[in-house]
Amino acid sequence: MSQSFHSQRTLSQTATCQGVGLHSGTPVTLTLRPAPAGHGIVFVRTDLPRPVSIPALAEYVVDTALATSLGKDGVRVGTVEHLMSALAGLGIDNARVELDGPEVPIMDGSAAVFAQVIQEAGVRELDAPREYLVIKKHVAVAEGDKQASLAPARRFRISCTIDFEHPVIQGQSFDVELNDRGFSREISRARTFGFLRDVEKLKKLGLARGGSLENAIVVDEVSILNPEGLRFPDEFVRHKILDAVGDVSLFGRPVIGHMTAYKTGHALNHKLVRKVLSDPSAYEIVTVRRPEVEGMELAMPGLSGGLELEPLVA
Repeated sequence: MSQSFHSQRTLSQTATCQGVGLHSGTPVTLTLRPAPAGHGIVFVRTDLPRPVSIPALAEYVVDTALATSLGKDGVRVGTVEHLMSALAGLGIDNARVELDGPEVPIMDGSAAVFAQVIQEAGVRELDAPREYLVIKKHVAVAEGDKQASLAPARRFRISCTIDFEHPVIQGQSFDVELNDRGFSREISRARTFGFLRDVEKLKKLGLARGGSLENAIVVDEVSILNPEGLRFPDEFVRHKILDAVGDVSLFGRPVIGHMTAYKTGHALNHKLVRKVLSDPSAYEIVTVRRPEVEGMELAMPGLSGGLELEPLVA
């Protein structure tokens, strides 16, 4: 994969995968198509009489209860976070995401399949500078003992801590700087997880219909039920970072800032994104003009030398 981060990127060719929705249990085919500069990530429901396009932006978030769902004109696309995490983690700025169902397929419960599909399709640089959302001041949100914040930094970094009252998911922390190599190696394979007692309740409510040990880590009161065990000793906190990458990507541009997350979920992640966007003094949209010069020197992953970043002029 290309390691240049100063130009917008899309896929080199169309890529497809098939699976079932975690909550709907509905079989769905997902098709990723290349898109031009400035297009962004846009979901398209192709199973409707007239296709409905929903941009992957925070303003279109309609539900964060069990996953992050986008909606427009009464039409929804559910559980977008793992795919969005893969697209953001691998530096894809523009893509048309076609779905013939109401929910992104869960695949193996991580972002690994999506990352593999993207890598196999290849990445193409576009003749347009990449825009970044640069955090300019500390912004924080909280709900009870849950907290999330974004602060100024030279790169996009996430520090996450979880603490469940459970023998196998007690306090876990992980800190990572996000670039395509680090995402693929450290984050993309971490699977979603749930408690057996909660899965049983959700299925009675008609949710988690597609959930199984094939696409989630399931724990009972004392142990992990998956016969193959964990992919990482701290897979739980790594998956929380995977989710956060997907949720924060709904800024619509790569972020330069340090996110700190304590016991967060989709609702609090989205609340943080909304709070940043509601305060124009909290961020600045900048665009890379000449990567070869020594300028602001925001050392983005994959770039050698400094970057000259200039405010984006509307």
